[in-house]
Amino acid sequence: MNRSDREERVRRLMVAGPPVLPPDLAAEAVRRGARMLRRRTYARRVLWLLLCAAAVAFTVWALTARPWVEPPSDTTPPLTGW
Repeated sequence: MNRSDREERVRRLMVAGPPVLPPDLAAEAVRRGARMLRRRTYARRVLWLLLCAAAVAFTVWALTARPWVEPPSDTTPPLTGW
């Protein structure tokens, strides 16, 4: 496509005016936008719930397992000085 063809095509588009849009386009966009916002809000709440549940589970595990305490030795220390 050369330059004159492109210019001619642009001129035809400019003379034709704006395209005709469906009458319910704005209502459909609002409906879809509201649905997207509801889904996003629901997903955000679910993720916060999962994060809180993971924090509670970790806290319960840490309090019961006590990973910071050194485990007892399985062998006895050597006896010296008898």
